Amino acid sequence: MKIKVKIPANNIEERKYIISVILGEFLGLKHIISIESVKNYELILPNGNKLIVEDHFFSNFPQNLEYLQKENIPDKARYAEIAFTVEDDIPIIFGNSKIEVYTFKHKTVICGIDIFASSFFMLTRWEEYVNKIRDKHNRFPAFASWAFKNNLLDRPIVNEYTEMLWNILKFLGCRQKRRERKFQLILTHDVDHAYKYKNVFSGLKEIVAHLIKRRSISQAILDILNKIKFHLSLCNDPYDTYNYLMDISEILGVKSYFFLHSSKHANQDVDNNKYLRKIVEKIINRGHLIGYHPSYNSYNNLEIFMKDKRKIEEIINCELKFGRQHYLRFEVPTTWQIWENAKMEWDSSLGYADKEGFRCGTCYPFSTFNILSRKPLKLIEKPLVVMDGSLVNYQKLRPSEARDRIKNLVQITKRYNGEFVILWHNSSFGSFWKQYDKVYEDALKEASRSKD
Repeated sequence: MKIKVKIPANNIEERKYIISVILGEFLGLKHIISIESVKNYELILPNGNKLIVEDHFFSNFPQNLEYLQKENIPDKARYAEIAFTVEDDIPIIFGNSKIEVYTFKHKTVICGIDIFASSFFMLTRWEEYVNKIRDKHNRFPAFASWAFKNNLLDRPIVNEYTEMLWNILKFLGCRQKRRERKFQLILTHDVDHAYKYKNVFSGLKEIVAHLIKRRSISQAILDILNKIKFHLSLCNDPYDTYNYLMDISEILGVKSYFFLHSSKHANQDVDNNKYLRKIVEKIINRGHLIGYHPSYNSYNNLEIFMKDKRKIEEIINCELKFGRQHYLRFEVPTTWQIWENAKMEWDSSLGYADKEGFRCGTCYPFSTFNILSRKPLKLIEKPLVVMDGSLVNYQKLRPSEARDRIKNLVQITKRYNGEFVILWHNSSFGSFWKQYDKVYEDALKEASRSKD
């Protein structure tokens, strides 16, 4: 028997989308949505018991898209210690801390937290559409986000709301079984540079950077020696870490996803790139997966996106169906719509470049939504939780600090049986990165441990 969900007769597409994600995708519960003259969300169980989730957002903006204003982003988060939550407290985005239980003929629970509008806020990232702050790469930075300002990037808030909702429904006698989930480790590698030493001049820029930017003569000398060794066939290319990455993945019993880039910057623009084909052949033969890493200017340009995609597919003779934007450049809702139009299956661009954590407030994959066309998309988002560059380049953390950050996020993701999506570039080993080499292995060991 399905749960009947009554919703107010405004912002209907937005309401239907978020209910389908939370009830359908996240919890796996059968439900039917009914548009009626009600003030709040009403979830009526087959036994007659009812949950009322107060509407503290959408009914304030009855006209379509009227809510898309910067002033509608909430200010400081409020916290409540209330029944049915899995954490000691729960952040409130929209609503209040009310939890009331009434028993007449049937049980009724009234929830003051607007679970649905709050989850919609986090998943659709409409905050990034109305807040025009951007970094030098035209990206919405972590520091501008509501979650960062409230020290909540390390809490998957939507997962917390989902668990709260499930606990209330169980209390009311829901007899459906929720969707079973297991923690998954998703290892991804953006191949910004397929190889380092394309020709005799390759690698010189980094050597100069060691001398001028980092003032490290020893590191520059080490790079020069490595370059000489490579050209004398005494060592492998420094970025040829594919076997190493696959070895680790296979020990853990998981697959690695390698996302290929298609620009001159990536050393992958040769029409007959035998080296790249050999890499792809090696990856596929070992049972790992190839994805797409669209070029720098493709995030808001479908023509560039498709041109680059076809270029790689012609070189490697393999269809690309998933991946991540280069530099994590992303524009709400344009980028998702481009991926949808290109018939891609899933994207994993939604992590901040400058900070690790839960940008979308969840560690679950979810169906996306175009806030302007007001249409749900088939495209799935697998939110990125940790990127190597966020820890090293942007925050300049010591290896021990980076290890602790990753460990904390792994444990949180395990708590909700979510997907821990990590990005570690094939080029992030040795040389300048050497002291962080073991951080990657330690992170995966932590992820492979059984839950406490």
